Amino acid sequence: MMIHDPNEAGPLDAANPDTPEAAETPEALRLRRIRSFVTRAGRVSTGQRRALDELGPRFVVPYTDTQLDWNTVFGRQAPRVLEIGFGMGATTAEIATHRAGDDFLGVEVHEPGVGALLKLIGEQNLTNIRIIQHDAVEVLEQMIAPDSLDGVHIFFPDPWHKARHHKRRLIQPKFVALLASRLKPGAYLHCATDWQNYAEQMLEVLGAEPALANTADGYAPRPDYRPVTKFERRGLQLGHGVWDLVFRRQDTV
Repeated sequence: MMIHDPNEAGPLDAANPDTPEAAETPEALRLRRIRSFVTRAGRVSTGQRRALDELGPRFVVPYTDTQLDWNTVFGRQAPRVLEIGFGMGATTAEIATHRAGDDFLGVEVHEPGVGALLKLIGEQNLTNIRIIQHDAVEVLEQMIAPDSLDGVHIFFPDPWHKARHHKRRLIQPKFVALLASRLKPGAYLHCATDWQNYAEQMLEVLGAEPALANTADGYAPRPDYRPVTKFERRGLQLGHGVWDLVFRRQDTV
């Protein structure tokens, strides 16, 4: 399996893997819910801090419990793509550069990653990216209207590779149903992972969602718009696998 670079981490679940469920009270178990991240410490560099201070007010959208007005936020009407967990933002910036006609909303809680993407936005003069620094599940529930997205990207989410932690993985039936409800008919959901076991789970969960249809017979070829990171390239050279899954929202369910 490919070893993830911590600076390019994808979306994560928030539950503590070292807390045994038996130690939780029934009330805590009832209230516990999937979230799209786990809080991890990270140092914000001087350049990232400067980007947060100078560019954050323009490109970071505050979380609210009201639906997002994309036309107002981006100043235009364009295809809308949500990315969950963009890590340090290099892939997001590269995709946005090559797809200048599309608008990208990245959701990430890791402050160094937010600062890093803001820094790239400034350096590359990108205008088609906005960021929400908040839990993606709540963003989907509160800020994203049903049938409004043209695409969703989830690249290399935390694999929670130990079997007893698989329930903490982001791609679960309830979450996928929420994602599907936010896609327009015909819109796409693109996931990628470098853990074969997680790829198998993704294929099973996505394939079981009645609102989604697979665009391939199993795993999909890597779409041209998703760049290969240096860590992915290193893994491929070592013979490790990477699996892309591209599903589309069906017109009728």
